[in-house]
Amino acid sequence: MSEGSCLVLGAGVTGLSAARSGGLPVVEACADPGGICRSYYVAQATNDRYAAPPRARAVWRFETGGGHWLFGDDPLVLGWLERFAPMRRYARRAAVYFARRGLLVPYPLQNHLAALGKEIAVQALSEMARPAPPAETLAEWLRANFGPTLFELFFRPFHERYTAGLLDRIAPQDAYKSPRDLALALRGAFGATSAAGYNVFFAYPCDGLDALVRGLARDLDIAFAKQVVRIDPIERSVFFADGTARRYGRLLSSLPLNHTLALSGLSVAEPTDPYTSVLVLNIGARRGPQLPDAHWLYVPDSRSGFYRVGCYSNVEESFLPARADRAELASLYVERAWLGGTRPTEAEIERYQQAVIAELQDWGFIGAVEVMQADWIEVAYTWSWPGSRWRERALKTLRRYDIFPIGRYGRWVFQGIVDSIREGLVAGSCMR
Repeated sequence: MSEGSCLVLGAGVTGLSAARSGGLPVVEACADPGGICRSYYVAQATNDRYAAPPRARAVWRFETGGGHWLFGDDPLVLGWLERFAPMRRYARRAAVYFARRGLLVPYPLQNHLAALGKEIAVQALSEMARPAPPAETLAEWLRANFGPTLFELFFRPFHERYTAGLLDRIAPQDAYKSPRDLALALRGAFGATSAAGYNVFFAYPCDGLDALVRGLARDLDIAFAKQVVRIDPIERSVFFADGTARRYGRLLSSLPLNHTLALSGLSVAEPTDPYTSVLVLNIGARRGPQLPDAHWLYVPDSRSGFYRVGCYSNVEESFLPARADRAELASLYVERAWLGGTRPTEAEIERYQQAVIAELQDWGFIGAVEVMQADWIEVAYTWSWPGSRWRERALKTLRRYDIFPIGRYGRWVFQGIVDSIREGLVAGSCMR
C-alpha cells in the first residue's frame, strides 16, 4: 500500500459503500462482510448456524442485529442498492404492546390516544397542549413534550429499558423518533389513524440482507479476519491481532468512535459519552394464536426486561423454513439493553432466554420453540451526556491525523442503514 492511499476499517454497510465508491481496500475483523447488518441461517434439526443458506436444507433466516429494515425515503440510494439486490417496499405496521393489560396501541402512541380510553386521552391532550419547558435530560424532554400521564404510562418505563437505566442522565436526542404533533394527537383521540414517525415506509432485500451485503462486497479488496489491535497515528500504520500491519495515508474508520480513539492511543479532555449494548434473541417457533400482525412492538412492561419484540415473518415469509407447515410458524427477534461495559454471564443469558420463551408463550405469541440464537451487539446505541463535547472533540482530534470516522457508530449518531450507506458513498468518493 502506498503512503498516500486510503484504507477502510470495517466491512459493514458503511465501509463497503465507501470502498465501492472510492475503489478502496478494506480490513474486517470477522470472516464475513456486513457487520451487524447481515442475515444468517439456522438449520431446524441441528441448530447449526450458516453465513449463507445451505443447499437442500430447511433453514430459518435471522438478522445478527435484529430487524434491520432500510427506512428512509432516498430514491437515489435505494436505486443504487437495487443494482446489488432487488428490494421490496413495505408500509410499517408497528404498535405499543402493554403486556399486563394485553393492550395493543398503534404506533406512535401519542397519535392513537383513543385506544387508551377517554379519560387518559383527555388528560394526555391537556398536558401535551401546554408549552414544553427547556429540558436537560431525555427524561425531562419526554415528560415536557408528552406530559406526565403518557410519560408514566409508556415513555418512562419503555425508555428506562431502551437506555438501560440512562434515561435520567443522558441528553435528549433523536426527537424525530417520537414526533409530537398536537393536530395528529387530537385526531387520534377521536379514533382517527395516522402513519407518522421516522420509518413509515421501509425496504428490505427480497433474498435477505446477506444477499445485499454479498452484492456490495463482490469483487472488492477485503482482507477478512483482520482484527485491529492498535493504530499508530504518527507512523500511519494499523496493527492486527495476527501480528501483521498495514500502512495507510488516510483512514476511514467505521468502528465505534470510542474504539477508534482508544486504538489510536488518543484522548480528549472530556468524559466519554455512554453507549448501550443489546442482546438479540432470534427465535423460530410455532406461531401462537395471539401473535399480532405487526412488524415490531414496543413493550414497556415485559417481565423479562426486553423493550422490543419484532416478527421477521410478518415482514417476509422467506424468513421461515420452506416446509409444508410454514403458515403455522413464526420467526421473531427480541431485544434487551445493557449498560455499555457490562455483559451478562452465559448462565444469566440462559436464564433470560428461558424467561423470554415463557413470557412469549404466556402472551400467546408463540408455541413450541424449534430454534434459538443469541447475538451480542457490544455498541448498539450511542448517547451523550448533557452539554457533552466529547464527540466533537474526538472527531476533531482524529481528523488531525487523517483518521475520518464514518457511519452511525463511527460518528456516534443515530441514523438508519440508508443514511449510513449514503455517508459511505460520499466518504469513499472524497478519498479518490
